[in-house]
Amino acid sequence: MPASSDGRTWRTELGHALASLVRLGPARGPRWAIGLRAALAISLPIALMSLLGRPDLGFQAATGAFVALYGTHLPVVERVRVLPFVAGALFAAAVLGTVAGPSPVATLVGLAIVTIAAAAAMFGFSVGPPGPIFVVLVFGLSARIVASGADSGTFVVAVGCGILFASLLCLTPLLLPSRRRPPARALREVLPGPAWPPAARMLLARVALVTVAGIALGLLLDPDRAYWIVGAAVAVIGVAADRRAAFTRGLHRLIGTVIGAGVYLLLAPLPLDVLWLALLLGVLQFTIELFVVRNYALALVFITPLVLLLTGAATGDVDSVAVAAERVVDTLVGAALGAASGLLHARDD
Repeated sequence: MPASSDGRTWRTELGHALASLVRLGPARGPRWAIGLRAALAISLPIALMSLLGRPDLGFQAATGAFVALYGTHLPVVERVRVLPFVAGALFAAAVLGTVAGPSPVATLVGLAIVTIAAAAAMFGFSVGPPGPIFVVLVFGLSARIVASGADSGTFVVAVGCGILFASLLCLTPLLLPSRRRPPARALREVLPGPAWPPAARMLLARVALVTVAGIALGLLLDPDRAYWIVGAAVAVIGVAADRRAAFTRGLHRLIGTVIGAGVYLLLAPLPLDVLWLALLLGVLQFTIELFVVRNYALALVFITPLVLLLTGAATGDVDSVAVAAERVVDTLVGAALGAASGLLHARDD
């Protein structure tokens, strides 16, 4: 292809990506109910355990709320068939993280295995967004919390309860007869597979590549930070197998994370009571669900402080500016890896 054509293609893709930063995509149906359930899934465990005198268990249980982010594109009569598999994957990641956590070597090996296995399952069964990212995050967070001194058994029980609560909350629409009436497809239609067509194999190859590269970079920076680099890269890859999506998501991840980190630095020093922090996390989660399908960068402005506040509270360093700075660096590195992996796609993809 002539160099002039390459230049025009690059400028076109850059223009498309920049324009997408300030454009809201079309609304895909009402999202407020989905957002409300996701918000309650993260806020209620924290509030309840705080009232019982164990806010630490509340923050640990809240990591199970990520199950509420899956299957939102499905009617509830079909979502009920998908969530048990997602819940099982998240719980398995938590268990493996607690087992590997005391050993840095085991944690890095486990990170590679869990990330690639989760990606293979998510892509092979067409689970859909948000993909394997939260399985990776739960594994890394579990390993870090246990390594910091938390009791592994108690942590696993807390996360399991959080996953169960969030799953049941997501399925509350089944209490309405009108939501139970629509016919549901068979499970093999909702989760077709296992099958890895060329697009799925390309996504899996990209995940494997950024996992190895992210772990290598984590070894250079700090092994405890590898899961965040890998997670950021996997988040950029998402579930769309094309070059433009890779570049656009990478740009959104970079811009949204930088702004979101600034929001976190404004929120973290505030002397918030645990109940107010629970409310804040719920508001952030609700806002994320409103915008995540319309503008990824805007959603990341809220995702970044949410994850930083939750992981910080769970590990005891919620107000650490140093940790926030590390997370920004790790996310930028991971986003760059994820975007660069999009070059594996053919130009016409």
